[in-house]
Amino acid sequence: MNFSNRDYLDYCVRTIEPASTDSVLEVAAGTCACGRSLAPFAQTVTCLDTTPAMLEVGKKEAEKNRLNNMVFIKGQAEELPFPDSSFDIVISRLAFHHFPDTRLPFQEMTRVLKTGGKLVLIDMEAPEEPLRATRDKIESMRDPSHVKNLNQAELLKLFADQSLSIIKCEKTKIPVSLQNWLELTKTPDVTRTKIMNDMKSDMNGQAKTGFSPYLNENDIFFYQNWIMLIGKMTDA
Repeated sequence: MNFSNRDYLDYCVRTIEPASTDSVLEVAAGTCACGRSLAPFAQTVTCLDTTPAMLEVGKKEAEKNRLNNMVFIKGQAEELPFPDSSFDIVISRLAFHHFPDTRLPFQEMTRVLKTGGKLVLIDMEAPEEPLRATRDKIESMRDPSHVKNLNQAELLKLFADQSLSIIKCEKTKIPVSLQNWLELTKTPDVTRTKIMNDMKSDMNGQAKTGFSPYLNENDIFFYQNWIMLIGKMTDA
């Protein structure tokens, strides 16, 4: 499947299927794009992030769209400030590649999930070796907070270690403009030039980057491979 970023959010809502009685938690929510998409279909949505400025953007967007059932909380994914079994749906989107130890936030997400609830993890999937390390290096050049992308087996192990049953595993290709991607993180000019030259070399048949870049109307594009995993908390 191929989607734009906006289309993917709509697709997430259809796939996650929130109920009008559901309490939802988005972990490492950033500007709460996913939470805001789910809010019209859930009872409550709580967005947690470490950065107040990003939460404020999400809050203003929610107010603009009259999403009155949203709560915004500053906090750490590794130490969620909620009691056990608090939420029907717990989701994290495009955050796990930032965590040095992915087990801790995943354990916390599982802890606050109700029995019968859904844990949703969406992130970029790592390419096969040996391109995995190369791609992570370029990702870190562009965004120093990037740690590493996980592959499907590593993501599935997170669910298995917490005894969550997988009910959905889907992959999607998202086309990304290189210019927009670099602008999003305000990548310094020197680094920007290095990354663009690496992409051009890849397109010219030289050293591979792991991004499979291509030219589209005078702009370099590449695909991000997103993976969505939904696990269910069942009785022991």
